[in-house]
Amino acid sequence: MSKWVYTFGDGKAEGAADMRNLLGGKGANLAEMCNLGLPVPPGFTITTEVCTAFYANDRQYPQGLDAQIEAALAHIAKLTGKTFGDPEKPLLVSVRSGARASMPGMMDTVLNLGLTDQTVETYVRISGDARFVYDSYRRFIQMYSDVVLGVDHHHFEDILEFYKEEQGAVLDTDLTADDWKKIVADYKKRVEEETGAPFPQDPHQQLQGAIGAVFSSWMNQRAITYRRLHMIPESWGTAVNVQAMVFGNLGETSATGVAFTRNPSTGENELYGEFLVNAQGEDVVAGIRTPQDITEKARKAAGSDKPSLETLMPEVFGEFQKICDRLERHYRDMQDLEFTIEEGKLWMLQTRSGKRTAKAALRIAVELVHDGLISKEEAIGRVEPASLDQLLHPTIDPAAKRDVIATGLPASPGAAQGEIVFSSDEAEALKAQGHKVVLVRIETSPEDIHGMHAAEGILTTRGGMTSHAAVVARGMGKPCVSGAGSVRIDYAAGTLTALGRTLKKGDVITIDGATGQVLAGKVDMLQPELSGEFAALMEWADAARRMKVRTNAETPHDARTAREFGAEGIGLCRTEHMFFDEDRIVAVREMILADDSAGRRKALAKILPMQRADFAELFEIMAGLPVTIRLLDPPLHEFLPHEDAEIAEVAAAIGATPQKLRERVQSLHEFNPMLGHRGCRLGISYPEIYEMQARAIFEAAIEAAGATGAPVVPEVMIPLVATKAELALLKERIAAVADEVGKEKGTTLDYQVGTMIELPRAALRAGEIAEAAEFFSFGTNDLTQTTFGISRDDAASFLGTYVERGILEIDPFVSLDQDGVGELVSIAAERGRKTRNAIKLGICGEHGGDPASIGFCEKVGLDYVSCSPYRVPIARLAAAQAALGGGGGSTA
Repeated sequence: MSKWVYTFGDGKAEGAADMRNLLGGKGANLAEMCNLGLPVPPGFTITTEVCTAFYANDRQYPQGLDAQIEAALAHIAKLTGKTFGDPEKPLLVSVRSGARASMPGMMDTVLNLGLTDQTVETYVRISGDARFVYDSYRRFIQMYSDVVLGVDHHHFEDILEFYKEEQGAVLDTDLTADDWKKIVADYKKRVEEETGAPFPQDPHQQLQGAIGAVFSSWMNQRAITYRRLHMIPESWGTAVNVQAMVFGNLGETSATGVAFTRNPSTGENELYGEFLVNAQGEDVVAGIRTPQDITEKARKAAGSDKPSLETLMPEVFGEFQKICDRLERHYRDMQDLEFTIEEGKLWMLQTRSGKRTAKAALRIAVELVHDGLISKEEAIGRVEPASLDQLLHPTIDPAAKRDVIATGLPASPGAAQGEIVFSSDEAEALKAQGHKVVLVRIETSPEDIHGMHAAEGILTTRGGMTSHAAVVARGMGKPCVSGAGSVRIDYAAGTLTALGRTLKKGDVITIDGATGQVLAGKVDMLQPELSGEFAALMEWADAARRMKVRTNAETPHDARTAREFGAEGIGLCRTEHMFFDEDRIVAVREMILADDSAGRRKALAKILPMQRADFAELFEIMAGLPVTIRLLDPPLHEFLPHEDAEIAEVAAAIGATPQKLRERVQSLHEFNPMLGHRGCRLGISYPEIYEMQARAIFEAAIEAAGATGAPVVPEVMIPLVATKAELALLKERIAAVADEVGKEKGTTLDYQVGTMIELPRAALRAGEIAEAAEFFSFGTNDLTQTTFGISRDDAASFLGTYVERGILEIDPFVSLDQDGVGELVSIAAERGRKTRNAIKLGICGEHGGDPASIGFCEKVGLDYVSCSPYRVPIARLAAAQAALGGGGGSTA
């Protein structure tokens, strides 16, 4: 019979840390902590295989599961002396999800399960604390009703808030046992009104309902969204962890908390976290009460007048600190911990690798190497390449005037500004329209994940540094200010009020995730400086990677920026971007309007010195590094005006009649320009264009070599080639120009001519095209368009649906379609090398900065990737991970 359930407790476990695929991260780590002899409440884990079977069999459980659950409950009873469902010595349990990848807050949890009208009275008798018992019962009713019965939590919050107002109570802790009894009665009445049935009083029925709800939550909308954003496969499923309850709400010697072994925002090696006295776990992250700091140092830094755990319970704090140190050394990584203190006894409820900002990930990885806990190669795998984007977020200029309207907690670093929105749906809608927004909420919940993803930053009025908003924002790399308690939000009116000032939806605010400040209006920003840890990790990554990393750049600013980020040349210089400059667009238009080759050459002669200067500056910045220049690619109509007023204005500027210009615009019109008269087809129809560009390139190369002393070997790239004949014809003309320039300058030019592989035919006929091409650069933007038959500019209206429905795993313009487009790349690489063994192979589409696509490029054996300047660090790290076998993504 298959084993569906694994037990743990009393220093022993049937599972271990390396079984996370089967037991989920939480279950595997609970087992591991047990095996280490740490204080963990006993329990059991129902495996991810049950979740898979549950969905494969129309939400039916596999045979034998019920018996294994009963046996596991008996195991807990043996260790605790309490029996599940026994009215005299009742066992209460928690039921929590636990996927193999951490998904904080995305799935459902139920605490205090097993409480009924009967067991409540038993617990009152045993504990002598009616207030604690009824507080636990009302929490259970609310949580179970929301998660299992589908009665929304706002029903219960409304009852509680109304009751507190009636009684003049401010905090939940102000309420007495009798108050909680009345609230419990009101809760149960509301459940029956909403569901048509009384609240379940059979503990076994409660447990079945909770287990089913956790498995069902794997497919709730927030979990689906989280998986899509973090590329977690649906097939993994979740485990369910059932564990004996321990209580942090048993009075002043009880508490509950969340901690990180290092600061998850900065990476500083110090215990970081929060706790609440006389509370249960959800209170800390829900933001209903403001938590207290764990360490005295943190309390002082926060200016809090509430005692730290270090002061309040020094012995427990000392034990907790030792456990933190032990777990970090055992797992060799920063840990995120949950704990409960029940009447002075510490219990560990969870450990996992903690979510962290990119800045923290860098510092932690580098310091763990220095501490001798991990190798340099492991450190490279500990940082998600895409997260390096966070380091490039702007910060507020220290010299800028700050109109501070509120201060909260600095929950996630970086600064963000945008229009105020009060709902996640609104944030997503405005983002789609091109607006930048800041999501402002009283508190966020997992249902807000799509809005948080769409927003530039997040501001909440409740919640601490480990609240939902804080944890999720840090994971996304979004600036966040939480717990700004002086801000009042009126959702109905669409306003926020702070310091007597009222701002409405659409007004602009700035949040500073480093200080917790909320500012009115826009504020000047500064670009960040990269840390010493960044330099160290990049040095290790550069030593580990095989592929070179170039940049896509055609302006001196982009080229210099890319060099600062470590680019090793230019993989794509789009010359058409230079044609749009104000000082040359007139000459370009004159060239297009010319009636013959002589007229075109006359206009091109005006552009030649400008192009030569462009290329010379790029060659000088790159100082001998390779530079690939793509000859003119887009159709000529893109350089002409189309509106009557603009046509008249342009005609006057270039000395032509509006009628002639209008006729030329009409003659160049194409029904499908992407597949029209562009790329090498322009060079064949109008050879003088490519001849001028080739001359500019070769003259600039000679000029730059003289200025820098470094030899320049330009790579001339011909776009949109489908046949060897096209390339051979144009290569012959380029070679003739090179010979002319060489004779004029008294030198011999060293250069290469190659092509972009961006058509399926070119990929399939790469063997013969390589007879003429000295390098291939895969233009995967157009290769994706022509392979799928999809226009990238028009695909947004349906690609999202394709991804949601599982037709495509991911947008193929974001991450390379490795099965289809990738196969064409593989074929072209293989056939190209067979013809020309030393052919240079690279990729220059947007995929050149995508970690998963870079992993594919390593497998195929490309020589380099080329990406936008700000993605160069991402590509360097992803290329190193791919070379080390990590596939271009984090292995942490």
